[in-house]
Amino acid sequence: MELYFLGTGAGSPSKPRNVSSIALNLCDERAMWWMFDCGEATQHQILYAPLKLSKLEFVFITHVHGDHIFGLPGMLSSRSFQGGDSLLTIFGPTGVRQFVHAALEASQSHVKYPIQYITVEPGVIYEDEQFVVSAAKLDHGVPSFGYRIQEKDKVGALQVEKAVALGIPPGPAYGKLKAGISVKNDEGRFVEPHEVIGTPIVGRAVTILGDTRKCQNAVDLAIGSDVLVHEATFAAEDKELAHSFQHATTIEAAETAKEAGVKRLLLTHISARYQGEGEHQLVREAKTVFSNVAIAHDHERFEIARRETMTFNEPLN
Repeated sequence: MELYFLGTGAGSPSKPRNVSSIALNLCDERAMWWMFDCGEATQHQILYAPLKLSKLEFVFITHVHGDHIFGLPGMLSSRSFQGGDSLLTIFGPTGVRQFVHAALEASQSHVKYPIQYITVEPGVIYEDEQFVVSAAKLDHGVPSFGYRIQEKDKVGALQVEKAVALGIPPGPAYGKLKAGISVKNDEGRFVEPHEVIGTPIVGRAVTILGDTRKCQNAVDLAIGSDVLVHEATFAAEDKELAHSFQHATTIEAAETAKEAGVKRLLLTHISARYQGEGEHQLVREAKTVFSNVAIAHDHERFEIARRETMTFNEPLN
């Protein structure tokens, strides 16, 4: 599981930052990837990323502001030309379907695969045997949502040496033990699963927020996440400006991370006014509240590992 930032800017693109889009690469988990927002020129960013549109499974739109959806029609059209023929599901607030249909119809574009639209409401919006995705409404000028991607816990590894020592040789019995079913050994004793199954593998959690002022729903959604991706459009000194534009500051993002007890905070949706030293100042501000924080950059990758240490990878050239 890996986050790949396709666009980390706010409002309009700048030379160092394109507008909003994030990929959650689930290549190891399900040989697919999920997209969160699709600002203008996102498909161009994908050309420089280790991602294939044919492997895109879900698109989650946080809200309908242009810097989060203007790239959607072009990306959907290009997917047809890049081998995408499987069902694509788009989750988002009211208005996403109308926007896409209007753009594709006006441009006489035709996709060669089915698209399913799901209008997002607070609560669980998707669940399968691997993941649960929940949504919460945030505080912005238009309906804006945050998404929590929770990986389900996995059964621990079967400890073969213990099983053999308890009189259970390799074979179908191991499958039963993994499924939580006790098995009788040659001596007639039942061996219980907990005797031979290791510690369960705890699932990881990622919370990705749309544009928002600081709000309790963001905290509640992110509780205990391994990673929280939070907008930080403004510096702390511009708090009044941030509030008037319905955005958050670095300090407010850090407060949300601290209150939610997350492991790592990644700041994105950075205004073009903060470059160079200004960008470093944003990090320093956030760290006065929450220590484990970094600003994401376009084409930066972040592995969400099953260990305590999580590191950024270098951007691809």
